Amino acid sequence: MISEAGASAANRVGHSSNPVEPPILSGQGDLTSVAYERIEELFISLSLQPGASLSTQDLQNLTGLGRTPVHQALRRLAAETLFEIQPRNGLRVTPIDLAREKRLAILRRDMDRFVVEAAIGSMEGNERARLGFIIRLTESERSRMSLDRFNMLDKAFDILMIQASRERFLERCLRPLKAFARRSGYLDIDRVSKAEGLQSSIERHLAIMQAVMEGDVATACAMSDRLVDLAMEMLDRLERSVDPSLLDINFTLHASLTGGAH
Repeated sequence: MISEAGASAANRVGHSSNPVEPPILSGQGDLTSVAYERIEELFISLSLQPGASLSTQDLQNLTGLGRTPVHQALRRLAAETLFEIQPRNGLRVTPIDLAREKRLAILRRDMDRFVVEAAIGSMEGNERARLGFIIRLTESERSRMSLDRFNMLDKAFDILMIQASRERFLERCLRPLKAFARRSGYLDIDRVSKAEGLQSSIERHLAIMQAVMEGDVATACAMSDRLVDLAMEMLDRLERSVDPSLLDINFTLHASLTGGAH
């Protein structure tokens, strides 16, 4: 099932000319990489509801791309556990598993520390210029920034850090962790913490960016840890406050079939 936001998301995904739109790392703009980026954004923004079943054709319609690049992108996304391939039954969007995401946050804390230290040690002039640009945009737009816009800037920062670290392996292992974190964060901010949660996230991201710009490894790592702490707080809030059907749409279907209550 595709959420109501899915149709509008299809119009915005991958079609921005904004200079901070994240560049594609794993190809030179090939259609498979474009498909990956567009489907990942649909996943993060909850345009594809957690636990929902859908077909390759659904994603072709949403991304505006053909069967081959969408199919190849889905193979990677399934390997990264964002989707589950169901033989003869299409695809399933991986539900939000709060216990698992807490474990992944612990893993991400260590990986983020590695990226921060490596990026500070090898960041070049053009990369520092890009970082300064992202910082200025984030600061200038902070009071009116939408959640989708924040995610675009955050993703641009993450990709810049991976590039600056000079370790391309990180793209394959860290990006899926970031995608899961952004999706659960999106749900928390959209449904629970709202503007306060968004501003807290912006504040902690800016603290990391500024420490990286200053070349302060210790502070950047400490601020990175604080960001993971915030992610843990978001997961705790979801556990306490959110409708379980927003974590997995099949909860609602199961309850209606069995007569169970929410």
